[in-house]
Parts: sequence; C-alpha cells; structure tokens
Amino acid sequence: MPLFARGAVARTFDTPEFRGSTFYEIHARSIINRVPVGSHVPFGHTINPYRGCGHRCLYCFARGTHRYLDLDAGADFDSKIIVKVNAAELARKELASPRWRGDHVAMGTNVDCYQRAEGRYQLMRGILAALRDAANPFSVLTKGTLILRDLDLLTEAAEVTEVATNISAGFLDSDAWRSTEPGTPHPGRRLETCATLNDHGVPCGVLMAPILPYLTDSPRELERTVKEIAQAGATHVTPIVLHLRPGAREWWLAWLSREHPRLVPRYLELYGRGAYAPKAYQQRVTGLVKELAARHGVGRATPARARRLSARPPEPSPAPPAAGPEQLTLL
Repeated sequence: MPLFARGAVARTFDTPEFRGSTFYEIHARSIINRVPVGSHVPFGHTINPYRGCGHRCLYCFARGTHRYLDLDAGADFDSKIIVKVNAAELARKELASPRWRGDHVAMGTNVDCYQRAEGRYQLMRGILAALRDAANPFSVLTKGTLILRDLDLLTEAAEVTEVATNISAGFLDSDAWRSTEPGTPHPGRRLETCATLNDHGVPCGVLMAPILPYLTDSPRELERTVKEIAQAGATHVTPIVLHLRPGAREWWLAWLSREHPRLVPRYLELYGRGAYAPKAYQQRVTGLVKELAARHGVGRATPARARRLSARPPEPSPAPPAAGPEQLTLL
C-alpha cells in the first residue's frame, strides 16, 4: 500500500467520535500545493492537512482521490483518514522560503480542514499562526463549526493580511442533512458560525452547495435557505448545483437507489452525459438563488442583526477552548 511505503503510522482511538475510523499519520514532503493550470478556480495554491474526511458527505467530489492510495472512494474515504502531522512545521518553512511570493493560499478546497480529526490533531492552529506571522493572505472553506476554536488566530491574521472564510451549507432540510452529510454539524449551526465570524470582523460568506436536484431545489427550500443565510449576515452567497465526479458518482447513485429509487431515472437523465447537470438547469436554479439573495439582502446587515450588534459592547476574541468531546463531535 502506498501509505505504508511512505512510512504511515496507523492509529485508532477508542472514543465514540472516532470509533470505526483509522488515522494514517504521515510526514508530508511539502504542504503548499500549486493548483494545476486550467483548474478554473480563483486561487493558485492550497494547503490540505488531511486526505479523506469524516464528514461522510455522500457527494464529495474528492472521493476519487482516495484511489490514488489504493483505498476505495466509498467507506475508505469516510473512515481511513490521512493526517499530515508535520503540516504546521512545513507551512512555516515554506512560507519563509525565498522562493515563496506571498500568493493567496486556500484551505478546505479538497477535504475539510475542520473535520472531526482536527479536534484531536489541531493542525490548523499551527498553520494559521504561520500564515499570520508571514502576513500571507488566505481563505478557509468549511462545513465545520470547529473553526470557531481558532477565532483568536483568525482575528489576529485579519489585522495584518487579507483573510476570507466561507461556510458550506447547501440546504437546511434536516432529513436531507442526516442522510447525505451525516458527519457534519447541522446546517443551522454552520450559519450560526458564519454569523459569529462576521460579528468578530472575519468576513464570511456562504457556499450554498450542493443544491441537490429533486431533493433540495424546490423554490420553497431555496428561499428558506437563502433567508437564513441573509439573517446570518453572510457577505455573499455562491450557489452550486450538485456535480458527480467519478468516485462520488457511484457512491451517490448507490445511496439514491436505496433511499430514493424513483429518482434514479431522473438523475441518469440529468447526469447521463457527465459530471454536471445541464446548463439550463444550473442557470435556472442559480438564477433563482441570486434573485432571492437580492430580495432578502444577502451582503447587507439585517435590521435584527444591526440592532443586536449596536446594542452590545465589542467582544474580545475568545481564548481557544481545551480539546474535549464537545469539540470533537461538532454536532
């Protein structure tokens, strides 16, 4: 197995949060990765301290990458997590290199850097401290509420460089959440996290993704979600319709066959030609979200939030809490 060829140490932890999971601790050779040319993303470099993800989102586009490690894109991706235990030390070293030009670094773009494993390994605190000390611009995308543990570092970094955060929340429907994102905090908790970040001067938007065809794309569900995003004070909302890359596609369709067999023909029609739904469908859904965002004032402070913020004195950034069960469960 390639993991053990790289000297991986396998660990299991006998706690409810990690039961059934194996963590493969490795020493990575580098941590700041250049994004391949032609990737069509608004950033050129990433840091990913983990591979695999305990969030267990059925649709995760990164599932296929586990196959490069001779692991499968289904249950292995959810439960066999690679941990780059030297990530913080490498980040500090590479940021100080004469070759580094201070480019924006994006985190959480492949798998979530604030997944449950981070509650134990705490790699992000060292990475954020290194970025802060280098005054290097960065952004974080997460489905996890654990990012608030590092609010002190985020606010300190925001004083010396450009910092952006985004919460991923595609819908609020509890049934859809429990069945498709079983390892994540409830979407409502995530939007509370968005509000807290903005309240403390750390700009936070919402990646409204994925919007699930025939499950969470009704006008009523879209409006409910956008309204809550606006009330959370999100700086912006970016809607993205579900896409199904190899690895995620098989895992998703197997789940759909068990839980919503009547939808399988409709999904095969939508995704029969590739990973993405037809442009006409995407444009209709994302266009409606943009209309709703304008109607509900996404990017503008709602009257209720404005009154709440003006009525209270400024709060100091909280000290990081001690690691413990509450931090690990994220639920």
